[in-house]
Amino acid sequence: MRCAAGPLREIEIGGAEELDAALRGATEPFVVRGLVADWPLVEAGRHSGKAARDYLLRFRRDVPFTVSVGEPSGDGRLFYDHTMGMNFRTARAKLEDVFARIDAEADNPEASPLYLASIDMHQFFAGLHEANQVDLGERSVLASIWMGTRTRIAAHNDFPQNLACVAAGRRRFTLFPPDQFRNLYLGPIDNTPAGRAISMVDFHHPDLDQHPRFAEAMRHALVAELEAGDAIHIPPMWWHHVEGLAPFNVLVNYWWRETPRWMGQPQEALNHAIMTIRDLPAHEKQHWRDVFDYYVFNNGDQTVGHIPEEGRSVLAPLTPESAGRIRAFLLRQLSR
Repeated sequence: MRCAAGPLREIEIGGAEELDAALRGATEPFVVRGLVADWPLVEAGRHSGKAARDYLLRFRRDVPFTVSVGEPSGDGRLFYDHTMGMNFRTARAKLEDVFARIDAEADNPEASPLYLASIDMHQFFAGLHEANQVDLGERSVLASIWMGTRTRIAAHNDFPQNLACVAAGRRRFTLFPPDQFRNLYLGPIDNTPAGRAISMVDFHHPDLDQHPRFAEAMRHALVAELEAGDAIHIPPMWWHHVEGLAPFNVLVNYWWRETPRWMGQPQEALNHAIMTIRDLPAHEKQHWRDVFDYYVFNNGDQTVGHIPEEGRSVLAPLTPESAGRIRAFLLRQLSR
């Protein structure tokens, strides 16, 4: 089933200030064609995948990289196997050895997909980021590079903001609003291919008997195919299914938070709630739902108005110090 998805919104950007304005407070995804078309890496990739690999090797550090090796003739889908283990294995190898294998198997349709995911550009390369980067102003960003052959990465979401730039090859992005998680049939949250829960639906061959609500998700889907030089902004919690369509694909992405890092990750609270609340009797769960509404989701004057400001402790707006007290308390409790 090829989705009846709508196109992603495309905007034009005239420079760093316009990009900053478009990103600031954006809650909907958008595509910018040609945002990084002037990168030397993009130019190398336009010649060939081999030229892109040769360019990358000029900057790599002499350290082992982690590479995922998928199943031969597996349609590039990095997913679960029939036992809910992973259908790929990970190995450590020098980048030149990984690329040599890609070169050797370039004409082999049965070759195993190879995927180097979320590689820190500063840690694993020297000078690559400086030669190929987007000006994101004062944002504190994590710059990562993703390299590999034809792959399919199941729909998942991320907590930070994401600006993803296609540096070589082509990629297809299929996006869903955050509220579509119920219709994507998510897998386990602790046993995942890459740390985030993923959709169990095979987007190339969806089984609507097994996953009937996926048809509703597709009515909300947005899709875009990006060429080398194009970029996409994916706001927090938007679900995205990503396909590398060329024999060799490179993506550079930037993650950043609009909130301070000391606030922690909401996923941690979900994991703790599953351990402590989910299996309580129904009437106790309802009580804790009300308590969370009172203190977390609807917190306001009714929560703290009766407490002197100097005595509100962690009920006051959080600071790095009060967040640290909460973290220390949780660590003590969890280590008992």
